[in-house]
Amino acid sequence: EDIKDSYPDRKIILVDTLQASMGQGLMVKYAVDKRNAGLSLEETAKFLEDNKLNFVSLFTVDDLFFLKRGGRLSGAVAVVGTILNIKPLLHVDNEGRLVSTGTIRGRAKSVDALIARMGETGINLENQDIFMVHGDCLEEAEAAAQKIKKLYKVKSVTINYVDQVISSHSGPGTLAI
Repeated sequence: EDIKDSYPDRKIILVDTLQASMGQGLMVKYAVDKRNAGLSLEETAKFLEDNKLNFVSLFTVDDLFFLKRGGRLSGAVAVVGTILNIKPLLHVDNEGRLVSTGTIRGRAKSVDALIARMGETGINLENQDIFMVHGDCLEEAEAAAQKIKKLYKVKSVTINYVDQVISSHSGPGTLAI
């Protein structure tokens, strides 16, 4: 509505991606690919709507106190989890909500669990573009990307930093696939 007068010949179709950060970015990449392949705006929007539940975001965080500050964990759970070196495995569900899918003891094991979950739930991975984001843990992201390429022979892996809004809730050490 704000820009309609400035661009009266433009058409905008909104798609609730149910994603954030690079999960949303991956859907934009597919939208551009569909446009470049000759699909109309309506056909591209329909593709995104029809397939948005096939775009999956999995992630882990290193510091439970960021989840506590955001109201996702109690203080007691954050303290005990930190002492026990518990790392959550998180997922964005079909309603766009952040949900826990389990916990793992140890950082390296939590990253390996994300990669394994990708293999368990992914479809036709060798033809997939994978986007990863990290909260100031580039070396871990690069190592995870190499494992993903080796295990699943994916088409590509793109790595970027998690944005400021998401990182303020998840903290340094966030790694998402």
